[in-house]
Amino acid sequence: MTTPTASSSADPTHAPVDLSHIAPRDKAEILSQALPYIRKFHGKTIIIKYGGNAMTEPALQQDFAEDVVLLKLVGLNPVVVHGGGPQIDSALSKLGKKGTFIQGMRVTDQETMDVVEWVLGGEVQQDIVGLINSAGGKAVGLTGFDGGMIRARKLKMQDKDNPEIEHDVGQVGDIVSIDPAVVKALQDDQFIPVVSPIGFGEGNVSYNINADVVAGKLAEVLGAEKLVLLTNTPGVLDKQGKLLTDLSARQIDDLFADGTISGGMLPKIASALDAARSGVNAVHIIDGRVPHAMLLEILTDQAYGTMIRAR
Repeated sequence: MTTPTASSSADPTHAPVDLSHIAPRDKAEILSQALPYIRKFHGKTIIIKYGGNAMTEPALQQDFAEDVVLLKLVGLNPVVVHGGGPQIDSALSKLGKKGTFIQGMRVTDQETMDVVEWVLGGEVQQDIVGLINSAGGKAVGLTGFDGGMIRARKLKMQDKDNPEIEHDVGQVGDIVSIDPAVVKALQDDQFIPVVSPIGFGEGNVSYNINADVVAGKLAEVLGAEKLVLLTNTPGVLDKQGKLLTDLSARQIDDLFADGTISGGMLPKIASALDAARSGVNAVHIIDGRVPHAMLLEILTDQAYGTMIRAR
């Protein structure tokens, strides 16, 4: 991933948006509309799953970093959980190895796990930390090993069509518990935690955990106000390709049953629904390809994706 690091400047091709055509009164109105949301969410935790095009396109990377810093500066507590599928695939291909997936989960043997740890806990994480720091924030990278944060065990994956069949996906983890102490300590000191989805189990074995699942569980444990999942789609689409803007638990169960939600969307939607059922006030699946989509979703009355609610 070609991303500015902490020591580099922002992408020179990403110039600030020209607002000279907007009258001062209109600019003031735009800013004032954000005030109720800033007041409502002040001091609240926002978990952000960062992935997709927003994570690989330089202009969108810069937008994301600026949005995270702005949220922190106006009094919210953003926590970033990142993926890195394309970067892992690229690293594996250099080793002559191709990624394999079962029901949206990456099959992770020991060699693949070594690559996952190097890419997620090293390269990708430090790129994100550098972006946020360059935008004026104070980011700190974490994995599940830090502070004993994410305890995991080997995932037992049942076949979605035949529960009697169990797939072996290697060192893929199922979360046993999350200790958020290190995240809370960083938040209290005005840092922005950036979490790589790597957990540990018995014998200090490391596990690759789906980033959407980590984001959802962390949102539950921290009692987050919102869970925001950045994706490469406008949100959840029906079979005709129409955006579904507001979904209940029952509607999602129906979409699972008829195959509308499948593949890589399965763990994403399942973790979002679990978070909603466990007390997270709002879960949003939004299009990370839209500049500043996250900021628009959180601090305005515009909807940029699918909202999931327990009822």
